Amino acid sequence: MKFQLTYKLFGRSAILVEWPANISQEIIQDIISFERQVKEIDSILDTIIAYNSLLIRYQNPIIDKELTISQLKKIYAASSYLIKQDQFLWQIPVCYDVSFGIDLEEIANKKKCSVAEIIRLHTEGDYLVYFIGFQPGFLYLGGLHQTLHVSRKSNPRLRVDKGSVAIGGIQTGIYPQNSSGGWNIIGKSPLNFFDINASEPCFAKPGDRIKFVAVDIHTFYQIEREVANQKFRIKNSEL
Repeated sequence: MKFQLTYKLFGRSAILVEWPANISQEIIQDIISFERQVKEIDSILDTIIAYNSLLIRYQNPIIDKELTISQLKKIYAASSYLIKQDQFLWQIPVCYDVSFGIDLEEIANKKKCSVAEIIRLHTEGDYLVYFIGFQPGFLYLGGLHQTLHVSRKSNPRLRVDKGSVAIGGIQTGIYPQNSSGGWNIIGKSPLNFFDINASEPCFAKPGDRIKFVAVDIHTFYQIEREVANQKFRIKNSEL
């Protein structure tokens, strides 16, 4: 499926390509496919994916905007819909103990269900990684069950712990570092989601999927120790 795209100059050395302003699996898969084709161009410095856009940064300033855009249009028109390569399902352990999931009971009360039901719904499916942003390693995940949709907090917290698993609107995600934040916290993962010393600082990428796996608090601390000692390996399978 091809979409009607718009192309615009973004600074002196980048082109912003925009898809229809929707959050959809079809659009993000099309963006990923197009990005793979674009990366074959030698003059490309890097690319940045968002929900419905692709920023293409060139090594040098763009001299002829129309020519550059014309080249991109030809690539998109000829590109294949290749989305099944090098994509993985990652199993992410999460402890939903109320000592970590400090907003669990509030959400359960709002939704008129039990905490156990919130946890069940959060772990029953898997989530598509749309893009990485806000912080290095922050995965924007799609596929949250409609029952779990809950507005962000009107007063954000000044401190959210690294590894906190949270819900904000129709999205769920994991805070990769200590930071402020306004999402509703339902658990915590002991994993590192961004390691500047690793060959791949963020193990997941757009197009991958995340599966949350509930663990008890004893297992959480056991995995945390293994992660600190670089002995834990995240389970994954190729899609």
